[in-house]
Amino acid sequence: MDRYKVTVCYDGTNYAGWQKQDNARSIQEEIEYALAKINEEAVEIVASGRTDAHVHALAQVFHFDAKKALSDEQWVRACNSLLPKDIRILKVEKVSDSFHARFDAVRKRYDYYITNDVLNPFLENYMGKDRKSLDVAYMQECANVFIGTHDFTSFTSSKIDESKSRIKTIYRLEVQQEANAVHIIFEGNAFLRYMVRMLAQVLIEAGKHRLTKEAISQMLEAKDKHACRYKASANGLYLVRVDYQDNSSPMG
Repeated sequence: MDRYKVTVCYDGTNYAGWQKQDNARSIQEEIEYALAKINEEAVEIVASGRTDAHVHALAQVFHFDAKKALSDEQWVRACNSLLPKDIRILKVEKVSDSFHARFDAVRKRYDYYITNDVLNPFLENYMGKDRKSLDVAYMQECANVFIGTHDFTSFTSSKIDESKSRIKTIYRLEVQQEANAVHIIFEGNAFLRYMVRMLAQVLIEAGKHRLTKEAISQMLEAKDKHACRYKASANGLYLVRVDYQDNSSPMG
């Protein structure tokens, strides 16, 4: 059995998220089905992390073990011939048996896009939408509150598990004005469930002057999973990059 590291991109519009589910289509299920056909037996894949329903990925990473002996490029071609067109394998690399797509990840980047072009149907599945114009400078001022190492209990919907740390480090949180959208960049060592979407919506509310920097700081300091009631829509979120301990990343 050989182990392979795979970089995949996908449009999450038609899927109920990464993880396999009983009554809905998932990215994981589609990929495992393709790999099983090629490998001629069941294949289980392990991702760097889950993405929610309708969230997109430019470079999600997973690993799998297989008995089939194919070159990296043959795996790419074979998988893409079987997968739906909204899931594309970008790269396959044979790696050591010790590689783990989740546990070896040291840094991730997520991007969030929101537009006030609410009448544009071509943006419907790919950006959050809000009619209000956003104060990008104030959003950045508020974003700075989150940079560094903090307990992000207030920004997750997950049940509190004392064995799992809620302390995460955000290295970069940048808010940019683009032609028809506001673009928020999140880079950190790891993120809790819904954390990026919750932070994004908090910054959007700040951009509409509905939340102050002081209120946001108090929310963070509360360390209370009920402190934040905001969560941005999933369709504006993209997993952009996953970095590993060898300092390499799929997207460079």
